[in-house]
Amino acid sequence: MLVTDSEQLRDFIRAKADLYGRDRSGLMPILQAVQERYSRITDLAMQEIADLLDIHPVEVYGVVSFYSFLDCEPKGRFIIRLCRTISCEMLGKERVARQIENDLGVPFGETTDDGLFTLEWANCLGMCDQGPAMLVNDQVFTRVTPEKVQDILEGCRKTFVAHVSQHREEHA
Repeated sequence: MLVTDSEQLRDFIRAKADLYGRDRSGLMPILQAVQERYSRITDLAMQEIADLLDIHPVEVYGVVSFYSFLDCEPKGRFIIRLCRTISCEMLGKERVARQIENDLGVPFGETTDDGLFTLEWANCLGMCDQGPAMLVNDQVFTRVTPEKVQDILEGCRKTFVAHVSQHREEHA
């Protein structure tokens, strides 16, 4: 039996609703799970979540549009957020930003053509004493230098390759 992408999405959301609860308290963890798995939250996903949690779709959209960590547009597998506070600025944030943009070939606010990386600014990562600070998905990097950027990006690429290999083995 052939399962469509829409059916896979619905099944995924139902499983997360079973895990996190089918009421308003499950909204944020379900949205985060969808964002992590699909790199965005589509209109169909918001409608399905609203139906399962018995809330209005506008409420779901309001949450998605409010939080910068949730997005309706596709993002890369690795979302790199570089802190742009004055503290990180004074510790060399601009050099780090230029290095990331040069290594990936895209400016901040964009996603690489291969869909692997999205570059974003963060207003504060709470690591002012250890700047420049950078967040890659959920992992914090501190005292980032242009020299460390290549190692961080390479680590992301290796993680992605390992993930793809594991996924292929599971579905073989």
